[in-house]
Amino acid sequence: MEGIQSIKQRFEIIGNDPKLNRAIEKAIQVAPTDISVLVTGESGVGKESLPKIIHSLSHRKHAKYIAVNCGAIPEGTIDSELFGHEKGAFTGATSTRNGYFEVADGGTIFLDEVGELPLTTQVRLLRVLENGEFLKVGSSQVQKTDIRIVAATNIKMFEAIKKERFREDLYYRLSTVEINIPPLRERQDDIHLLFRKFASDFGQKYKMPTIRLEDNARELLLKYRWPGNIRQLRNIAEQVSVLEEKRNISAFTLNGYLPNTSNSTLPAVLGSDKKESDFSTEREILYKVLFDMKGDLNDLKKLTMELLKNNDTEKVQEENENLIRKIYGNEGEEIPEQESAPSEFLQLQEPHVEPVAHQPAQEDKYHFAEEIQEEETLSLQEKEIELIKKSLERNRGKRKAAAAELGISERTLYRKIKQYDL
Repeated sequence: MEGIQSIKQRFEIIGNDPKLNRAIEKAIQVAPTDISVLVTGESGVGKESLPKIIHSLSHRKHAKYIAVNCGAIPEGTIDSELFGHEKGAFTGATSTRNGYFEVADGGTIFLDEVGELPLTTQVRLLRVLENGEFLKVGSSQVQKTDIRIVAATNIKMFEAIKKERFREDLYYRLSTVEINIPPLRERQDDIHLLFRKFASDFGQKYKMPTIRLEDNARELLLKYRWPGNIRQLRNIAEQVSVLEEKRNISAFTLNGYLPNTSNSTLPAVLGSDKKESDFSTEREILYKVLFDMKGDLNDLKKLTMELLKNNDTEKVQEENENLIRKIYGNEGEEIPEQESAPSEFLQLQEPHVEPVAHQPAQEDKYHFAEEIQEEETLSLQEKEIELIKKSLERNRGKRKAAAAELGISERTLYRKIKQYDL
């Protein structure tokens, strides 16, 4: 079995970080077996090197090795690419085609970005892993394949499983052995080594002297977080090599090639979910305010009418003040002056300042409450109509998309459109 250093030289892997060495060591250990391997790590860390090591040290090294970028193949054709198809299986299938699992029989397939596979394809892949069987698209004949699968992903698999974007059973089949490659920011001692290697390569490629970093530039290089990892470091080394006339690079010069340098030493924000659009956020806030207001007004009217029936005007004033305090949110502070309260509250409190003889008849009280309810309902309808119109305009009349944005079912949206004659 080859040693770690000879493997590094053979596959041009630069670095002496203990975590990197451990990842290579695990790849060497699992290579002679046929177990599935899942390589994890951020984008740009060099995950594609480990599958090559595993294949070259296995008994399959003389058979085919095929690398497939699952994220680059459209969802409609991924099954055909992997498993093949029969003639006439779909529009454009003018002849029978063999998929990668048939072509690489006896060899190794590297599935890069396996987390991007559609759920239907995941089911097919699971069958291959379990019993080595697959079906071509449009065929009912089961075919056998002897294949070794090495997969890689840069997504957090457990989060994808939780969100039902990846099958849990497939994850455990793929990750019989899981190998993690650390991000570049955790390999501080390797950053300058890699930069020097890239600078030397580009100097030879473009036939110009190799660039060198001054001490302050080297410090800046180590402080940067490198969100794009080795791929980003290589890109910047190439840019500086080509664009800079001076071969000694200062921190000021290097700083011009590092995006977001001011935030480079801040912790990265991890695991943040996608936020809703500003429109959706405003819509939720507006609905909440309207419904809270409706509830408060309904409570106030119901309580006031019950108390007026019993001519308990002092209790009316006390309860109105409590509700005003609740609406304005001034806990522990003085109750706002009556003139600053909404007109509905002032009108409802009239009975305690006017003589009983001048109070309206019982029918008038109920009529007054009905008018308030009607005004409030019309206000809510107007807001609802306005929101529906805006959403339909934003989605160019596509009702399914508008319903999803509004947070209601498509059927409800149809009913609202018909109800408001939109």
